[in-house]
Amino acid sequence: MIVDKRPSSYSGGYPDYHTHTGRCGHAQGTAAEYVQAARQKGLPGIGISDHLPLVHLRDPVLTMAADQLEGYVEAVLELKERYPGYVLLGVEADYRPDTLDQVRTMLDQHPFDYVIGSVHYIEDWGFDDPRQQDGFQERDVDNVYRAYFELLGDAAETGLFDILGHLDLVKKFGYRAQSSLKDETRILATRLRSSGIVVEVNTAGLRKPVGEMYPAPEVLKVLAKNGVPITFGSDAHTPEDVGRDFGSAAALARKVGYSEYVSLGGAPEGRQSAALRRFLPLEPAAGAGTS
Repeated sequence: MIVDKRPSSYSGGYPDYHTHTGRCGHAQGTAAEYVQAARQKGLPGIGISDHLPLVHLRDPVLTMAADQLEGYVEAVLELKERYPGYVLLGVEADYRPDTLDQVRTMLDQHPFDYVIGSVHYIEDWGFDDPRQQDGFQERDVDNVYRAYFELLGDAAETGLFDILGHLDLVKKFGYRAQSSLKDETRILATRLRSSGIVVEVNTAGLRKPVGEMYPAPEVLKVLAKNGVPITFGSDAHTPEDVGRDFGSAAALARKVGYSEYVSLGGAPEGRQSAALRRFLPLEPAAGAGTS
């Protein structure tokens, strides 16, 4: 793991596109408090990306209810108006093959600037839910990883998502594949590159049992080799975690071969993801010159 010696509050000068508020049921704080935290830390922008209501079940610990979605959108749009060009309206939507059409309809009904696509379920098993962690004891972990990687590629190829979230979330509780999975990783990287999706370097893994960013350095290196673009997300569940460890995330990205990241702009008439992308240079490492 690369550790940046600057304070943990250091923003790294990068926008944070992955944040959650108290509306999702497992985070704290309002959207306004997250924006204020981003401004105080000197981030150049922030996206609010609460969980889209799940279609296949209702669980107030995981997502807001469907009747709360309108209020969420209105609250973030007010912040966009107050801080034009600084705040973006995002959302994190689960990819499940059986609910894809319903999710697409829900997304099309709102003016999201971007959508983070995430895989939290393998069939009906919520593998990153602490309440379902025992499921790893009942399965072959290598096959879990293979199934998860396959779903990630499928999600990217739907064209529904702009950013793919926490790419190797399956490692959250520290369960590791015993096989190298080099071929599976290479195939996934090829699929991601062909789809045009952006992958986030997500620092939340440092705050989980696995103690490692998503994706792992060896996976991120394969993505870099295949030209898969990246951005940054803290997956903050409190305002204090906005932009957390971004200096270390950028250092990791540089080490594996990245020299630039994707910055997003707002969509005045709905999502125009490709047109909204700007490729900006990664900042020099701590202690290095700016030239």
